[in-house]
Amino acid sequence: MGVFQPEVSHDSQSSSKSIALRWEQVNLRVLSLAGAFSILIALIILLYVHGQSTTKQISVIIDGHVQTLETRESLLSDVLAKEQISLQPHDEISLGLSDEIQDGDRVMINRAQQLSVVADGTTKVLHTTEDTIGKAISKFGIAVDGDDKIFPSLETSVSANMEITILRINKQTVQRTTNLPFRVIKTADPSLPKGTVRVAQAGKPGVMIQHIEKIYQDGELASMRMIGKEVQTVTKDKVIAIGTKKIPVPVLAATTATATQTQTKTKTSTAKTKTAKVSEKSNNVTSKAGVDFEYKKVIKNVSMTAYSSEEPGIGTRTASGTRVTEGRTIAVDPRIIPIGWWVYIEGLGFRRAEDTGGAIKGHKVDIYYDSLSQARNFGRKSRTVYVIGPVKPELN
Repeated sequence: MGVFQPEVSHDSQSSSKSIALRWEQVNLRVLSLAGAFSILIALIILLYVHGQSTTKQISVIIDGHVQTLETRESLLSDVLAKEQISLQPHDEISLGLSDEIQDGDRVMINRAQQLSVVADGTTKVLHTTEDTIGKAISKFGIAVDGDDKIFPSLETSVSANMEITILRINKQTVQRTTNLPFRVIKTADPSLPKGTVRVAQAGKPGVMIQHIEKIYQDGELASMRMIGKEVQTVTKDKVIAIGTKKIPVPVLAATTATATQTQTKTKTSTAKTKTAKVSEKSNNVTSKAGVDFEYKKVIKNVSMTAYSSEEPGIGTRTASGTRVTEGRTIAVDPRIIPIGWWVYIEGLGFRRAEDTGGAIKGHKVDIYYDSLSQARNFGRKSRTVYVIGPVKPELN
């Protein structure tokens, strides 16, 4: 018997070879891609490991003090944690904590200082990294006006736990009215009989407006001073006329010779007595400005200066308690001229010793003037002074 052999066609053999070839090509591409991917992963791992193993050098500056650090960390937060450098909530840092650091980086850290600011009745606790008090309070919006006082000053350097006090200063200008007393002037009137007194002009006090500056410190009055003044109403002096006209003496006829002789003897005796009294006082009697007066002593070459209440520190009250008055008040050395005594100064007239002064020693007199410019223009003079006594001489 013969063996049956199946038929093998040419088409079947050709199809099997084609499939095998295509499968081989696909496997080669997959293997190529897998190999390339593996190589990439390996390179990334190598780069990461290399980066982690590289040492970086950075500078950390804390409040101006420089520290040089070497680290393998990549994040700033990790570097600070490893070096045990802590940060407070108000501290300032030049880089973010999550930033990656590079070799040669400079990290600036400014520590915040705590301040206590007392102002406007309250106390505020602030934290600042500014270097001066002025910059610190300006950053927090605390205004300081030109007249306000601040302790310590704005230029003071900030330090830890510093206490700052701000005093609010307010100025207010008010007006104050004061009366100016009038003087009483006595003058001789030859048209009036001797011994007659008449008011020739009524006196009227003047009015002065003073400008007073009041300074309030945190709402309370701290001080006040006069910054100006002006005369609103001029003082009108009182003038008294004193008669000097002689009254004729009537001649009476004598009834008897005896009466005539008696009167003659009496007049003679009285005349002798008056002559004796005048002769006793003649050495200390003089006549100045139409007034005859007796003086206690004469002081020659007395140094004369002048002062005014407009000068700083000079008030309107004298050492004797009176009010300073131009044309009357002078300052003296009480050892030379007693307080309350009247004097006559050559070229100036009658003055009263009412005030004293630290620089008024010996033969020196200070003349009072209302105007500061007039007092300064007075300069320094030398005069003769007649020391009279506690009663001002009257017109004859």
